[in-house]
Order: sequence, then structure tokens, then C-alpha cells
Amino acid sequence: MKKKSLKVKSLKKLIKTVHLLRDPKDGCPWDQVQTHRSLIPYLIEETHEVIDAIRYGKDKELKEELGDLLLQIILHVQIAEESKKFNLNDIAKNIQKKLIRRHPHVFKNHQKLTVDEVKQKWEEIKEMENPITNSNTPITDKLQKKVRSQSSLDGAMTISRQVASLGFEWNKLEDVFKKVNEELEELVDAIEQGNLLEAEKEMGDLIFTLVNVSRWLEINTEEGLAETNKKFLNRFAEVEKSIDGNFADKTVDQLNIYWEAAKKTIALKESD
Repeated sequence: MKKKSLKVKSLKKLIKTVHLLRDPKDGCPWDQVQTHRSLIPYLIEETHEVIDAIRYGKDKELKEELGDLLLQIILHVQIAEESKKFNLNDIAKNIQKKLIRRHPHVFKNHQKLTVDEVKQKWEEIKEMENPITNSNTPITDKLQKKVRSQSSLDGAMTISRQVASLGFEWNKLEDVFKKVNEELEELVDAIEQGNLLEAEKEMGDLIFTLVNVSRWLEINTEEGLAETNKKFLNRFAEVEKSIDGNFADKTVDQLNIYWEAAKKTIALKESD
């Protein structure tokens, strides 16, 4: 019981702190001017930092990043409460009701379901709660609703999987790679013509097609890209150390030599 009250007390202190930061008279100028919209970049940033801490098993960082993410949520609640739209109690009640409603196997009929059955039941209940009516494109409407909460990369995978399940699909993987080459050629053409607006569109087409390659191979594009980012930065750090950060007086050929040396250095470290 003591632990429970301590959690509530800590949360109340955080809410009070945010309230003071937003105070029109004595608060912080930066916090005072924030809106739901202006906070979007920070919400995205903190979410990605939480994901990074989870991905690489950093418990200390995860605790800190979850706190930063919680701060963003409390800020949004404070802004909404100031305009008398909703408060933290409203949010808690709403999500509690949703969890009970979407878990009838736990709270109602006590069924033993598999993970896949639970996911299917969740989607069925969700669909019943928000039915798409009077539309001649219900599949598209459903996909548009789903991908709006996803990154462009995840959204591409969601769309790809759904339309493939309906038979809108290539016959073999080789056909997907042909499409990749076709989109790459169109991107190069747009660049050579100096049409950057068209190049941007073609880049999107190329990435979308590469996402389909990932789907065919059942690999995670997001995880693959995250690992590439990490690998690149590890190698770049080796280069930076080797030249003491003096990039300005190095040619591209010289930097490539350092890059290859960095790859070998890291490979040796990883083999130990």
C-alpha cells in the first residue's frame, strides 16, 4: 500500500511541476508558449529515444527516456486542461474502458486464446467501435486510418501486406527486384533532368518497392535501417578519432582510406 501511494505522490509532484512551468505569470517562457502542435517534434524525438534505449538494452537510459516521454504526455494534458477540454482522469478512464472492452477473454468470458487470436479479436472489436459505413472503398479507408499513426516506412509495410493478402502481388521475388531497378532508373532520370520535385516522388517509389522486398523476405526494414545507422556512426567515430576531427584538410580519397581502416578496426574488436 505504501508503494502505491508513493507512485501516486510522485506523479502528483510531476503534474504540479508542469503546472508551475506553464503558469502565465511565474512560469518558464518556453513552456508557456507551447501548444499541442509545437510539441509534436519533441514527442516524436522522445519516442524514438525510448525505442533506442529498448533496442540496445540500456535500462538506465530507458528509465530516463520514459521520464522524458511522460513529461511530454503531462504537458499535453496540462495544455488541454487549461482550455477545459480534458484532464488526466479523463485519459485514464478512457484507456481503462478501452482495455477492458478489447480484452473480453480476460474481463468477460475468460477464454484461453493464442497471441494471434488475441490480435485478431482486438482488430475485430476495434473495427466494430469505429465502423466504416457508406463507402465504396472500405479497405482503402481502413488503411488510411491505420497508417496515419505510423511512420512512412511502417505505413508502407502495412499497405504492402494488406494489398498482398488480397492478391495484389508480384508472382515472384525476381519481379519485385525488376521493379526496384525500374524505380531506380526513374529516380536517376529525374535527377539528371534537374527535376528535384519529381526526384523526391521517385525516391518514395523506390523506397516503397524496397519495403516490398523486405516483406517478401520477412525481414524488418526499420530494424535493419536502425542497425545500419548504428554501424555507420561507429565507423565514423573511428574516422573522427583517427584524424582528430580535422575533416577540412582531408580529401575524399584520404577519408575513404580512414573509413576502410575503421571497418577493419571494428571488425577486429567484434571478433575478440
